[in-house]
Order: sequence, then C-alpha cells, then structure tokens
Amino acid sequence: MRANQHHILLILFFFAASFYAEAQYGTMGRRRIAPQTQDKPEPAEPMTAEGLVEAEMPKLLEAIDFSEFEQAILKSILTKYVQQRIEIQILKLEPEKMREAYEQINLKQDEELKASLPADKFEALKEYRENGGKKSKSKKRKKKKNKS
Repeated sequence: MRANQHHILLILFFFAASFYAEAQYGTMGRRRIAPQTQDKPEPAEPMTAEGLVEAEMPKLLEAIDFSEFEQAILKSILTKYVQQRIEIQILKLEPEKMREAYEQINLKQDEELKASLPADKFEALKEYRENGGKKSKSKKRKKKKNKS
C-alpha cells in the first residue's frame, strides 16, 4: 500500500510539473519572443502634396531628362495641383462633381505645364503620364514574311 501512495504522489507530481511547464512555455514548447501589447499602432499620417511630388520626382527624372530650371518649374506646378486634388478629396463631393473637378484641375495643370515647359519635354511628360508612369518604349513591329 505504501508503494501505491508513492506512485500516486509521483504521478501527481508529474502532472503538476507538466501543467507548470505548459503555463511557462506554452503549447509550442517555447516562450513568445515579442510581448503582445494592447496598444494599437497609430495610423500613418497622409502624405502632403510636397511629399507626394518628392516621391514621384526621381521616377519622372529617370524617364525624362529635365534641366534644373525645368525641374523647379515642374515641381512647383505639380505641387500646386496635387494640393488642389487633396483638397477635393477632403471635401468628399459627389462622384460626378469630383470627376468634373479633377478634369478641370487636369486641364489647368496641362495648360500651365505646356506654357512653362519646352514642347518636346511637355510631350514626353504627357506620354509618361499616359503610360502610367513607365518609360515610353519605342514600338518596333516585326514584318511578317510571306511564304510564297
């Protein structure tokens, strides 16, 4: 009977040790590296017009070769009209009115760019925007050979 008591105590000890170990290390057998917090991360602040233009300028300059003066003009014009687009978004107009406002902003921007930049640079910029911000590639078509 004494042996049975030792076995029961030994089994209870192992159960207690296993529960303690699981409480310490979890079911995966290891501790969590990063503590979980209840703090929600702060939402990122929206970029300003200047920030958006600054982010886009390197891609634009890679696609089109602008002089320093042309870069300054381009940056100021783009910043002005990006700011107007942001203001339109803040107003949360009806979709039809918003579309009309964007069209007016685009027309004014194109007029100002056309008046401020040389014709070849303006056309290259227009083509760049039509291609979705990608370099324009010259299209070469292969001629099909007729089997006669």
